Amino acid sequence: MYFCTEKNETTIEMVLSEAENASLRERFAPEGSLLRRQQQRMLEMMVWLDDVCRRHKIPYWLGSGTLLGAVRHGGFIPWDDDVDIEFRREDYPRLLEVLTQETVGSNYVLQTHDTDPGYFFTYAKLRDRRSRLQEPTGYDRIFTYQGIYLDLFVLEKMPGALHWLSNRTFGIVYKVMKNPEYNYQQLIRKTDSIYRMNQRYVFPVLRALSRFSSERQLHYSPGIPFESTRDPEELFPLTTVVFEGHRFSAPHHPEAYLRRMFGDWQRLPDIEKIQTHTAKIQIDE
Repeated sequence: MYFCTEKNETTIEMVLSEAENASLRERFAPEGSLLRRQQQRMLEMMVWLDDVCRRHKIPYWLGSGTLLGAVRHGGFIPWDDDVDIEFRREDYPRLLEVLTQETVGSNYVLQTHDTDPGYFFTYAKLRDRRSRLQEPTGYDRIFTYQGIYLDLFVLEKMPGALHWLSNRTFGIVYKVMKNPEYNYQQLIRKTDSIYRMNQRYVFPVLRALSRFSSERQLHYSPGIPFESTRDPEELFPLTTVVFEGHRFSAPHHPEAYLRRMFGDWQRLPDIEKIQTHTAKIQIDE
């Protein structure tokens, strides 16, 4: 089991000073702003998910921009409006089983293709029931659940070429979603067909072929449209980092992980060109 202990907790000084972070926060997500309220709701969800994973001994770690925020800012990147949590494929079925049970009667719901026929992604989301957002892509227009969410990504060993191929077969769904001639029901039927074809035939074949490879890097599982890799030695054994005053599970070498993903991760982007993901959002108290 890859959970952290007190001995391997990581203490990392933020790259930016408190004054620099405060200035960025005041510019992009001041207290009381819609974005800051969204971040606070996501933080509540992270604390809830962390508790569930620890009670059921399901390893996870903060990933991508969420880990970057923890290390560079001590919490959310001030302009960020999503959260990335990562899991190993061997732990994922149990995660989904546990969350199906734990979300009953809670403020949250697990979103997969099984729980939401219009949801065509191959990774799950944990959704908040007390909010509603619409993303700029418009892909969520056929989703039943549209609240604030955490992305629950899954990674596994697979050669890059096979992962690339999985993205090509899954990518057909985007062409369908962009076709203005299809109505709501047609979109659900067509995306469902693509999803089931991949899950029943294409992805199992790719996984079978992967067994003949000596590839040791972890890739996003088939159908997740991102190309970056994870080095197991950078991930395990897991440690923790501080995020918005809470400790969450994190890769063993956060800086190495961030270099692999972002290159010069300490450098801020051009502040004048920053855009957030969410188009419209409503948050209930």
